[in-house]
Amino acid sequence: MSDVARLAGVATSTVSRALAIPGRVNEATRRRIAAAAEQLGYIPNAAARNLRACRSTNIMATLPGPSTIFGVAQIIPAVVQNLSATLSENGFDLLFCNRDSPAAQRHILGQAFDGSVRGVVVFGAAALPSYGRRSLTDADLPIVSLLVDRSAAGIPSIITNDHGAMREGVLHLIALGHRSFLYVAGPPGSYHEAERFSGLVDALATAGLSGQAVIRHGGRLGFNDGLQAGVEAAQTYLAMERRPTAVVCCADDAAISFIGTVRPHGVAVPDDVSILGFDGAAVGAFCDPPLTTLAQPTRDLGIRAAEVMLQLLKNAAAAPPLKTTLPSRLLLRGSTGAPKGA
Repeated sequence: MSDVARLAGVATSTVSRALAIPGRVNEATRRRIAAAAEQLGYIPNAAARNLRACRSTNIMATLPGPSTIFGVAQIIPAVVQNLSATLSENGFDLLFCNRDSPAAQRHILGQAFDGSVRGVVVFGAAALPSYGRRSLTDADLPIVSLLVDRSAAGIPSIITNDHGAMREGVLHLIALGHRSFLYVAGPPGSYHEAERFSGLVDALATAGLSGQAVIRHGGRLGFNDGLQAGVEAAQTYLAMERRPTAVVCCADDAAISFIGTVRPHGVAVPDDVSILGFDGAAVGAFCDPPLTTLAQPTRDLGIRAAEVMLQLLKNAAAAPPLKTTLPSRLLLRGSTGAPKGA
């Protein structure tokens, strides 16, 4: 800052005012200071400024697993990228905390209560971080839920239409002529599992098919174990005397490993069995055959979550909608087709 002041021919305090509160410095001086700062490549020390103002620019993102590979596994990095970029453009930094142990939950609450963060974006999971008698909601911070609907608890939630998207995908399979299904389930108690399976059941009912048209497999493995879930479902499928003509997976990981497991056993995809995934993982386009899937709007999910957080920070009185639902879309690729004889 001293170098900028010398080059612009002003006092250091004038540089400080021009960069922090431009309206308090006349336009000619402000432009001279801005030109000097640009010439020298000067970047204000945000951390020091925030310490003086007693205001953090950190937004915490809490993750339910030991890494970003969780929940709707392969889409999370894309959601995070757009969330972080939008916050950064508005002067905020994104910090990550995992909440997979009591010590981690204590750390999260410590950050929330001591002023280290200005808001929290909660990814997935059934419960908010808590420790002892304290919960994240007691910290009086803006909270945004991403991917899980917590609107009933008064927390703004950014979600995708899991139920409606799955319904659309299964209705497409039914329109192709499929009448028997194997469903590869996600973990029990999962918000995504419940929404997606109910979408499948809804599609069957709409088409006049009974619940007996679908065999539900798995449901004991977490989303982190999606590849293993697909392998186990494929082994069950291969052992069946009467095999379903279509397999619907709660997540792309399971769909991808299912294809990789049955094809070496002479099962042709989609001639013998059609496969539908959910998430829109980029790797699905490179499967053999490419995976038909329900692609989540990762870019819009991240951007919208950031926008809601920024709105809460700037004007808590002007509350955003409690629930924002963004549509997933059906990506038709080579893993689905009409069943034999249809």
